[in-house]
Amino acid sequence: MSPAAESPQSTDPKATYSLVVVSNRLPVDFEVTEDGTESWRTSPGGLVTALQPLMRSSDGAWVGWPGVADRSFAPFVNDGISIVPVRLSGAELEDYYEGFSNDTIWPLYHDVIAPPSFHREWWEAYVRVNRRFAEEAAAAASTGATVWVHDYQLQLVPRMLREARPDLVIGFFNHIPFPPYGIYAQLPWRKQILDGLLGADLIGFQRAADAGNFTRAVRRLYGYPTRGVAIDVPGHSGVHRRVVAKHFPISIDARSYEELARRPEVQERARQIREDLGNPKTILLGVDRLDYTKGIAHRIKAFGELLEDGSVSVEDVTLVQVASPSRERVGPYIALRDEIELAVGRLNGDYSTISHTAISYHHHGYPREEMVALYLAADVMLVTALRDGMNLVAKEYVAVRFDRDGVLVLSEFAGAADELKQAVLINPHDIDGLKAAILRAIAMPRQERLRRMRALRRKVFDNDVAAWSTSFLRTLTEGAAVRPGIPDVLATALRDVTSTGTLLVALDFDGTLAPHVDNPEDARAVNGTHDAVQRLLDQDGVRVAFVSGRALVSLQHVSQPQSDVLLTGSHGIEVQLDTPEIELDLVAAELEQLDTLAQVLERVSGGVAGTWIERKPAGLALHTRLATPLAAQSAQKEAREQLSVLLPGLTVREGKNVIEFAVRSSTKGDALERLRLHTGADHVFYAGDDLTDEDAFAVLGEGDLGLKIGAGASLAGYRVRGPDEVPLVLGMIADFRDAAAETTSQAGA
Repeated sequence: MSPAAESPQSTDPKATYSLVVVSNRLPVDFEVTEDGTESWRTSPGGLVTALQPLMRSSDGAWVGWPGVADRSFAPFVNDGISIVPVRLSGAELEDYYEGFSNDTIWPLYHDVIAPPSFHREWWEAYVRVNRRFAEEAAAAASTGATVWVHDYQLQLVPRMLREARPDLVIGFFNHIPFPPYGIYAQLPWRKQILDGLLGADLIGFQRAADAGNFTRAVRRLYGYPTRGVAIDVPGHSGVHRRVVAKHFPISIDARSYEELARRPEVQERARQIREDLGNPKTILLGVDRLDYTKGIAHRIKAFGELLEDGSVSVEDVTLVQVASPSRERVGPYIALRDEIELAVGRLNGDYSTISHTAISYHHHGYPREEMVALYLAADVMLVTALRDGMNLVAKEYVAVRFDRDGVLVLSEFAGAADELKQAVLINPHDIDGLKAAILRAIAMPRQERLRRMRALRRKVFDNDVAAWSTSFLRTLTEGAAVRPGIPDVLATALRDVTSTGTLLVALDFDGTLAPHVDNPEDARAVNGTHDAVQRLLDQDGVRVAFVSGRALVSLQHVSQPQSDVLLTGSHGIEVQLDTPEIELDLVAAELEQLDTLAQVLERVSGGVAGTWIERKPAGLALHTRLATPLAAQSAQKEAREQLSVLLPGLTVREGKNVIEFAVRSSTKGDALERLRLHTGADHVFYAGDDLTDEDAFAVLGEGDLGLKIGAGASLAGYRVRGPDEVPLVLGMIADFRDAAAETTSQAGA
C-alpha cells in the first residue's frame, strides 16, 4: 500500500485548488528504507523554499512525477502542501525525459554544445506525457485558478491547459536558456513548441536575451505582432490575447545559506577541509552537475596549464572539483565523465605530491551543510559554464560569504553574469583569459575582495528567491487574472445604467483604449474602437470624451478622435470642449517652476538608462518603463527628493512606470466633474486602468458605472481584462441605447 493511502493526510482526489504548480518532479522524494518502510522527504530545492509559504496560505497543490516509474500514488498532503502525483512508465521516462527532454531540448537550448537528437517516437512520448500533466493540472485547478508550469520538460502544457480550461490564469517559467532563432529553427517541432508556450498568459525566462530570442522566434514562425515584452496572439473569436514574455532571473534563499554558514559546526568543518587539503594558500572550488554545459574540462585545462608553466604550485594552490552525477545513462554524459576523470588523473599523476593533491575530485553529491562548509573554505569560486540559464552555485557562494571575503570568477555565458557584475567575468572558451582571471583572483588585494563581495551580496540578498516568485506571480495575476470577455454582471449593469437619460461615456486612453507600449507616441487604439465610438456619437443623448494624463496635443495625435469627441489632457488642466481651441492658463510663476522642474528631471534621467522625459503643458513626467526595476525606483526616488526641496508645492502623481510632477493641481476626477457639468449628463460611464483613474472612479455617484481595465485594487465596481474588451463594451452600450429607443418608439406608436 502506498504511503499516501496509509497517511491520515490523504486528500480527496476530486479536490480543487486556487494555485496549482506543475513541474516534472514533485517537491518531495519517495524513499524506501532497508526495512521496507516507505516515506516522503521534502526536496531541498530553492523553488520549494520559495513557493512553500505561498502554497500553504493560498490553498495550493503541486502536480508532478514522484520519482518512481510504473507506480501510482493517491493525492496527499505533505508539510502543508497538497501533492498530486503523476504516473509515468519506465518507457515514457526513457523517451519523454531522457530522450526528448534531455537529448533533444537540453542540448539544443544550450547552443548545441553537444549535438541534439531528433526522433519522432521521443516527440510522440513528449506530447503524450505533457497531455497527462495538463489533464492532472486541469482537474486540480478550481474555477479561475492560477496555474504555474515549470521548465522545458512541459512546454506543451500551457496550450493544452488553455484549450481545456480557458478560465485559468496560466504562467510558464523556463529555467534553462532559450536559444537564438538560428539554433532553435533546427527543431522539427519548432512551431508546436512555440504554440504550446503561447498558451500561457506570462512566459518567464532567466535573461532578457532569452525572452528576446523567444519573441523573435514567434515573429519569424507565426508573424504575430509584438511590442516590447507583449505578444498579440489571435484567438478563435478574432479577439487577440495578450501574452507577455519577460525575464525574471531566479535566485536562492540567501538568508538560509548565511544562517548555515554562521553555525559554529559548519565553520569548524570549513577549517577542517582546509587542513585535510594540506592548508594551501589558495583553494579554488568548482561545484557543478557533471554536464557538458558547465565548462568543467575548460577549468581543468586552464588549471593544468598554470601548473605546467609554473604560475602556481601544487603546494600553494589546490583545485577542489565537486561533480555530482547527472543523467548517467545518456551517452554524452558517460563520455564526459570518462574525459574529466582522465584529465584529473593525468594532472594528479604529473603534479601531486605526497602531502598535496593538485585536484581533489569528487563524483558525488553532498548535503547542503557540507557544501556551505566548502564555500567557506574556498578562496576562489570558479563558475565556467559554457551556457547556463542562471547558475545558482554562484549565488550560493556569495550568500555564504558573510565574512565578505572570497572571489567569484564567473562565466559571462551564465545568466548570473547579468546581475553579478562585480564578479571577475570571463569567457571560458578563452583559456588564456581564464588563466589570467584565476591568477588575478588569487592575487587580488583584500580591500578589492571586500568591495566586490559587498556589492555581490547586496544584489543576491535584495533579489532572493522569494522576490523572484513574488515578482513573477504579481506580474501574472495583475496582467492576466481577469477572465477574457464581458462578465454577465457587467452586461446587466450596463443595460441598467446606460439605456436611459443623457449619458457621458468618458474613456482613458493608454491602457484602456490602447495597450501600453514602450514609446508613448506609438500607442494606437485597438481595432474596433473608432467604429464603436462612432456608434455612440450617432446616438441621441450620448456624449463621448477622452480623459488622459497626456498633453492634449499628444492625445490628439495618438487617438485621432472624431470631431465630436470631447478631450481633456494633462489630468484636466487642458480641455477642448466643443471648441477648436485648447483652453489653458498658466501664470508667470508657474512657467518658471516648469523650467526648474525640467532641469531637475533632465539631470536625473540623463544618468539612468531606460528613462525619458515627457513634457506636458503644466508639468513633466519621468517615464521608467525601459529601466531595470531597481534603476527605475532609484530614479523616481531621486527626482522626488530633489524636487521636494526645490519645488515643495508641486503635485506629484504616480502611475505605471511613470511619475508626474505638475505645477498646477488637477486630477482626472476634476476633469470628469467638468465634463459632467459641460454635458449635463444624467449618468456617467468611466473606463480606466491606472492609479490616476482612481480619482475619476472616486467622483462617480449613484447611477454611474466605473469599469477597471485589468486586475488590481480599484474603486470601480466592474472590470474587464484588457483594451480588447473595451470596444465590445462600447458596442453593448450602443445596443442597449438602440433597444431602449426602439421600445420608446413602439410605446409612442
